[in-house]
Amino acid sequence: MTTQAREPEMGLTFEKVWAMFQESDRRMREEWERRMQEWDMRMQESDRRMQEWDRRMHKMTEETDRQIKETNKQIGNLGNRFGELAEHLVSPNIVQKFNALGFHFDDISSGLRKVIEDEGSGQKIAEFDILLENEESIIGVEVKTKPSRDDAADHVRRLKILRLNRDRKGDKRKIHGALAGAIMSDTVKTAALEAGLYVIIQTGDTVKIDIPEGFIPKTW
Repeated sequence: MTTQAREPEMGLTFEKVWAMFQESDRRMREEWERRMQEWDMRMQESDRRMQEWDRRMHKMTEETDRQIKETNKQIGNLGNRFGELAEHLVSPNIVQKFNALGFHFDDISSGLRKVIEDEGSGQKIAEFDILLENEESIIGVEVKTKPSRDDAADHVRRLKILRLNRDRKGDKRKIHGALAGAIMSDTVKTAALEAGLYVIIQTGDTVKIDIPEGFIPKTW
């Protein structure tokens, strides 16, 4: 019985191993490129969304700023109207009320005559709602719908500026101050009186000068 010789099996050759490495490398590069493209697409989408978000936020900010400015303007206009209303309630009666105390005012100032300007720069440094004047005295009146303690302090500073301004002009008339309010708390009233200011309060359709016993108005 004869036995045929078997052909030797071919093992891994260099060429086969090299081909396997090349194929593996190709697949890895393709997978890497695919993932990088996917990542790039995600980043582009993220950038697009961020730009859209920034655009919306910018638009919202502009709209919010516009609304705030409009609201502030409306509040300012409303405050001016309240101030004008309060001033108009005080002005028609204030002269006769002070004249009843013996002042005998013959002039009530309005418009630009109530503005105090710096002698050097010409800039406005103080402004009064009402100025009452005669040959001996001046009373600067601050009118608020609902005055605060700060309003009383601010008015005292305003009166000091008026005193300096008049001194530079050689005007030696006595200067007094008054704080008028449609609604005035006892705390504000006390602060004004302690500062030496006349207190003017609304009563019905007119006003009255509330002068407690022992009150001595301050002279600037």
